[in-house]
Amino acid sequence: MPADMSTSGEAGITSSYSANLGISSYELDLFGRVRSLSDQALQTYFASEEARRSTQISLVANVANAYLTWQADKELLKLTQETLKTYEESYRLTSRSNEVGVASALDLSQSRTSVESARARLAQYQRLVAQDQNNLTMLLGSALPDNLPEAQPLSADLLTEMPVGLPSDLLQRRPDILQAEHNLMAANANIGAARAAFFPSITLTANAGTASPDLSGLFKGGSGTWLFQPSINLPIFNAGNLRASLDYSKIQKEINVANYEKAIQTAFQEVSDGLASRKTYNEQLQAQRDFVTANQDYYRLAERRYRIGIDSNLTFLDAQRSLFSAQQTLITDRLSQLTSEVNLYKALGGGWYEQTSSAQPIAKEKPSVQLF
Repeated sequence: MPADMSTSGEAGITSSYSANLGISSYELDLFGRVRSLSDQALQTYFASEEARRSTQISLVANVANAYLTWQADKELLKLTQETLKTYEESYRLTSRSNEVGVASALDLSQSRTSVESARARLAQYQRLVAQDQNNLTMLLGSALPDNLPEAQPLSADLLTEMPVGLPSDLLQRRPDILQAEHNLMAANANIGAARAAFFPSITLTANAGTASPDLSGLFKGGSGTWLFQPSINLPIFNAGNLRASLDYSKIQKEINVANYEKAIQTAFQEVSDGLASRKTYNEQLQAQRDFVTANQDYYRLAERRYRIGIDSNLTFLDAQRSLFSAQQTLITDRLSQLTSEVNLYKALGGGWYEQTSSAQPIAKEKPSVQLF
């Protein structure tokens, strides 16, 4: 696509994708309606197109997050079913022990509380799974297909590595930023001068998909204050009261400039948050997996010692509950990690590109989350 036909202002190869997400088809009449518009109206028209694209990306992210939540609740339901069977078997053993005078009535009562608690959780997850499926149906605008492939477990390796040194220019394709740019151009702004003044030119990622020092340096530690200082060296507006003005305090009062600045700050903050989550979730999940393993050992030892009469039933029940809780937390933590990846995909404007050179901007998009 030539640069003058692209909403981003850059030449490139474009592809068209179609997904049945309950969205009505959209037709861009470049040779009729658009040609008859004035420059200002044309830029306003392009801004509305970016608003539509922003809604579409948000819908894709919402569908992905809803699907992941559905899978997580199904895993929690399965875990609860298995745990309930274990609790019921323990209750039967304790009941027989009580009948022959080995276990006390207190032991039997404590064992029953575990069974009833698990039954309550079972009903909760059955409800959530049904609600999750209804939510997906609503987002898709149709019933889930009968031939939907079986999902991989959430514990599977679903994430891809992010390239090192992703340029911040990648964010210039975010719909909210492009929408703000078209609104600026509709107000007779020089978008090249605006980008040079307000858009930080840095790398986003370092090794292992973490935030680069340049990206982290844009925000003041602790408070999250935006530290980038615009440098206006060229007039941004070509007409009106601000024509030829280089005074930042005056230019900032223009509503379209303020919206443009806000869109840029939001974009960099969302990406920074997403990259921070990517690093810390890996550490959190490894610690939680180790915690589950430790609780499994605790449960096996407590059960053995209880069966041979060394420890009380209370220790055994505590081990059961601790293991169940740790396993639930591992599933919910993994869900949080995956939804964070979906949100990072959205923050990057729909994934990331592996850029070659400006002469050949062939962009093979790599999904940051594989759902199936």
